[in-house]
This record gives sequence, C-alpha cells and structure tokens, in this order.
Amino acid sequence: MKTYVGTDIIEVDRIEKSLNDKNFCLKVYTDKEIKYCEGKSEKTRYQHYAARFAGKEAVYKAISKFLKNKYDIGWKNIEIVNNENGRPIVNIIGAELQKIEIDISLSHIEKYAIATAIVTIV
Repeated sequence: MKTYVGTDIIEVDRIEKSLNDKNFCLKVYTDKEIKYCEGKSEKTRYQHYAARFAGKEAVYKAISKFLKNKYDIGWKNIEIVNNENGRPIVNIIGAELQKIEIDISLSHIEKYAIATAIVTIV
C-alpha cells in the first residue's frame, strides 16, 4: 500500500476577489459546492470557497503522480462535499484513476484556508 499527501494554503481574500468573475466560480466549483458555500453566512462564505479551492489543489498534488498528463483532470473533476456527519469527502467525477481512497481535511480562519489530502492506493 502506498500513500501520497498533498497540502495547500490560500488567502481567503484572493478567492473572494476571483469570485467577482462569475466565470471563475463556474469553472472551478461544482453545483453542489456552490450551493453549500452560498448557504453560509456572508462572514464565512468566502472561507468555505477558499477551503474547497485549497482542497482541490491538495487533492491534485496528491494524485498528480497517477496522471499521465496534468490536464487529464480539471477543477470540476474534484468535488468536495460534506457527508451526513458534516465531514468533507472527495468525489472524483469523470476522471479515470487507479483504485484510490482519498481522505481530506479542510480548515479556515478569517484570512486563510488550508487543506491536506491523503491518497492511498487500494
């Protein structure tokens, strides 16, 4: 069994500024992610978007070793949603990958969001 790790940190205001461009939002986030983040308070909404952005980057960093071409997977192929207990989980959508398991941890505060993804080959 092999395990790979990816970590990313991002400034919340950077994502907030990027979201002023509606195309950015539609290019990066799935409908489920947008619905989740838009359901948050004005104070924390951008923190949730930033955490999911960092999560996508962390997952990409962890799975990049499995990709033949870095363009084999895009932003919307990595979806981060919460399970019934509120814990973030990763769905890989429409991308061919080896049998892997992905565990993810997201965290955010007023100015920063961070994510760590651990990928295990099953």
